[in-house]
Amino acid sequence: MSGRGSSSRITDEEINELVTKLQSLLPESRRRNIGRASASKLLKETCSYIKSLHRDVDDLSDRLSALMATMDANSPQADIIRSLLRS
Repeated sequence: MSGRGSSSRITDEEINELVTKLQSLLPESRRRNIGRASASKLLKETCSYIKSLHRDVDDLSDRLSALMATMDANSPQADIIRSLLRS
């Protein structure tokens, strides 16, 4: 099979390439846990990592909300935070 244009089937080579690319997106500490593991293990680890990122975002959002609640809305610090959120 030559590429994806002529067929909807994906080759083993393409799967290996995608697995390598996906593995490269994970932080080093998570890649060490996987080693040269199966695509299935990599996908599970990737899902776990994405869930942990969602938890981190939720936590940071809660902390930011709490910080903003204690701050004068017209203060320079509040302006800085608002400008960071817009970018």
